Amino acid sequence: MKGYDFAIIGGGIIGLSIAREIKKRRPDARCALIEKEADCGLHASGRNSGVLHAGFYYTADSLKAKFCKVGNQLLKEYCQEKKIPINPCGKLVVAKNESELSGLDELLKRAKLNNVELHLISRKEAEEIEPRVLTHERALFSPTTASTDPTKVCQALKSEVEQAGITLLTNTSYQKKTPDGILTSQGPLTADYIINAAGLYADRIALDFGHSKTYRILPFKGLYLYSKEAPGSVRTNIYPVPDLNYPFLGVHFTLTDTGRIKIGPTAIPALWREQYHGLSRFRPIEFFDIVQRQCKLLFTSNFGFKKLALEEMQKYMGRKMVSLASGLLRGISPAQFLQWGKPGIRAQLFDTAKNKLETDYVLQGDARSLHILNAVSPGFTSAFSFAQYVVDKVESLSQKAEDKTQK
Repeated sequence: MKGYDFAIIGGGIIGLSIAREIKKRRPDARCALIEKEADCGLHASGRNSGVLHAGFYYTADSLKAKFCKVGNQLLKEYCQEKKIPINPCGKLVVAKNESELSGLDELLKRAKLNNVELHLISRKEAEEIEPRVLTHERALFSPTTASTDPTKVCQALKSEVEQAGITLLTNTSYQKKTPDGILTSQGPLTADYIINAAGLYADRIALDFGHSKTYRILPFKGLYLYSKEAPGSVRTNIYPVPDLNYPFLGVHFTLTDTGRIKIGPTAIPALWREQYHGLSRFRPIEFFDIVQRQCKLLFTSNFGFKKLALEEMQKYMGRKMVSLASGLLRGISPAQFLQWGKPGIRAQLFDTAKNKLETDYVLQGDARSLHILNAVSPGFTSAFSFAQYVVDKVESLSQKAEDKTQK
């Protein structure tokens, strides 16, 4: 394949957004985006909840906090421009009991530090927003949280980058690094700069380039259950107070862009990277590597992996998920939730040196390549603002290398 200025690996929302950002800054740049599937956004980008997060969960010093609020606004503007429906339903965060009220206070504190609009409201006020909600004494309301269809967003981005002149190579998988680019399943591809946005396989690709030495992807499976209640039966997203020791938000109610109700996602430890259904995409080497790592974590983790795994495995049973969700909303029964949605796999980064899950975005790179190792939730919400940061970083690394060469 002909030479390019940039080659981007991975056609999810992050890869698409980076390609778009490069072209906005450098219209003459020769860009290729490679995607191993037949279409873009078929993994995490098209399988997430579609929630546009406000940005109050994250500590003020984190990259997630830096990009989420701005990303929320940019993505809303994009959806409006492309006529992609948005459900401006907001979000309630509720407390089950007295002990969780301090969690509400912590989230409110983070919202203020992040300059994100968030309101502390009484139980009565929460019931005015959603009459069926259950909360202890008070709750938080986020008016800027919304929902959209992530598949429609990815398809709009795909069309835009193709129209901008970016070469989109689907059914094309990364094979290995070469001296002047990469080898793909369709042959060699030469490029001055490689950007790795490969999600579940980002760590493996980064290793080829001398990065990700202490990092490995630990996959977690997210399941959703849809309600047969009519759209509009619930007015807003409803979330529990999260355990801030984990990078997960707990089982919650979210609304689709059309107002349908679903509960989820789970965070079930997956046994291989693309364990969506049965034995599909089963890879023995992945299986043994991941299971070995998980077995070790059962006894050595410093973040309660054993407790997390045992609790999450129970959620393969729909009744368990419904039981947990029923503490957030009145009138919930297993008979309402019979339809499973598309499962997703979270490409969660694990630091093998520190024996911990990474809670923030993680990037590593040099003069020839940049690797996005961790871009989990709110990666969908933050995609546009995060892409700006990535391209800034690429430009900085490239300039430093050029300055060094001139000296």
